[in-house]
Amino acid sequence: MDIQDQNELAKARQMEEMKKQMLSVMLTKEAYERLSRVRSVNPQTVAHVEMYLIQLYQAGKFNEQITDAKLKEILQILSEKKDFKITRR
Repeated sequence: MDIQDQNELAKARQMEEMKKQMLSVMLTKEAYERLSRVRSVNPQTVAHVEMYLIQLYQAGKFNEQITDAKLKEILQILSEKKDFKITRR
């Protein structure tokens, strides 16, 4: 592993740590735990939720901690699948 790879790895770790700190401030303890449990089942959805929450925070639209109930709503909205039908003729 060369120095450039080590620097990139260190930056990635630092960004991940910053993200964890932001989320721990934004979410109640219960909501943070739920997000951790969902991550083990559906990491892609959690990545979308995390991006959404961080964007809210950075845009200044974050004004109170997100509760477990609110996180459930966000997860449901962002994980809805679009249903479509294919009809044959």
